[in-house]
Amino acid sequence: MGVWGTLPFALRRGRRATATAAALALALAAGACGGGGGGSTTSTGAAKTKQTIAVWILENEPARVQAARDDFAGFTRRTGIRVRLRALGDDDLAGAVSDARTARALPDVMQLPLGSVHAYAADGILDPAAAGDVIDRLGDETFSQTALSLVSRDGLPVAVPSDGWGELLVYRKDWFARAGLPGPRTLDDVLDAARRLNRPGRAGIALGTTPGQAFMSQTFEHVALAAGCQVVDDAGRVQLVSPPCRRAFRLYVDLARRYSTGALQDVDSTRDAYFAGKAAMIFWSPFLLDAMAGLRDDAVPSCPQCRADPAFLARNSGLVGALQSGDRTTPAAQFGELSSWGIATGARTDAASRFVDYMLSDGYLRWLALSPQGKYPVRPGDRADPERFATGWMHLDSGVERRAPLARFYGQASIDALGDGVRSFHRWGFQQGEGALMGALRTQEPITRPIALAIGGTIDALSAARQAQVEVQAVKAASG
Repeated sequence: MGVWGTLPFALRRGRRATATAAALALALAAGACGGGGGGSTTSTGAAKTKQTIAVWILENEPARVQAARDDFAGFTRRTGIRVRLRALGDDDLAGAVSDARTARALPDVMQLPLGSVHAYAADGILDPAAAGDVIDRLGDETFSQTALSLVSRDGLPVAVPSDGWGELLVYRKDWFARAGLPGPRTLDDVLDAARRLNRPGRAGIALGTTPGQAFMSQTFEHVALAAGCQVVDDAGRVQLVSPPCRRAFRLYVDLARRYSTGALQDVDSTRDAYFAGKAAMIFWSPFLLDAMAGLRDDAVPSCPQCRADPAFLARNSGLVGALQSGDRTTPAAQFGELSSWGIATGARTDAASRFVDYMLSDGYLRWLALSPQGKYPVRPGDRADPERFATGWMHLDSGVERRAPLARFYGQASIDALGDGVRSFHRWGFQQGEGALMGALRTQEPITRPIALAIGGTIDALSAARQAQVEVQAVKAASG
């Protein structure tokens, strides 16, 4: 997927030259005076207006919400545009958008995960022209070309990519060393370690098993990608009963049934099991890393050694991004998520565009600072300094009640891996041009339900793959 960024994106998608786009670009450029170095429209001196825009974010932890408010207040001071903020959880987004669309009360700007970007673009909810104009002003060459490709539909970006993260396998280095196990690099390694480290009172691995949640879907896709499983092939045919996919289903069900905790596991319970020293491994996003270092009070490591050293787990955990299948032929792969700003069709376009411009320039580092470990910039810099934001990110402190740079607890190789994961992660369907299908799968979750049935013993893993195949084919047919 990383090879998509080899050509300047502007050369591949062309330039919009409609009168509307040109007028908007001129209006916004009139107030620009440096700041972001890429045509920021919100710097001191920009024309002010007394408008209010509605903005939804997928950051609903209180500390992050307050930090977002503080960041948005800087935008209001510069432009006079007020921001009416609504904070949502990831799993609440689809219902909120559906209700707002019915009520004709969609927000002007939404923070969106990758699948939702394509689902809402296909539904006409997003304004591609507005997103493209923001990218043009900031300079499409200043963005990760892979990120721009991922948010594009028919060659045009439909949202403005902001930041991302790559999935991690987190494991207890001390337990692995004691058992004579090397650091896991393949799915075979994961299965072997889960078997050898599983014992009464301690699971070999804790992983998501609650269907209908994004957490389980992301975890399974990470495993499936490593196994070489693609949900569709280049011709758009659903492939969930292919040999690599059957292996992914068997492996996931085996791990959950034989070496996990035996109960339904979600994003919180898997973290809590690892933090308590009751699991040898977990699949999780990098958002875990500040809590694992003892920097926040709402998720505290509680292992026996953690009482004396709150950062014990951070110092004794290994982080693995891309995993190999173990068959020596399938390349390593890693799931990742990309967060973008979508401007709604029918929004207060001028004000909404100025907001997104601000969030990718003068307000960018403050936004990334909400949770640096899970927000790696996909706009590394601006025209004046191509590494401005990537360099700034390296110096951001993580945590909530206590703040510190990640480098205090994790080796440089682990820190570098966070950026490597964002630059090279894989996703189902997007390379095959099936972004709209991936968005539909996110809202309907037809794959995790059969897996959960297999984990519960109602069906076997192969039957789960077959059922998922049928359900995804139905979703594909309905989504056109």
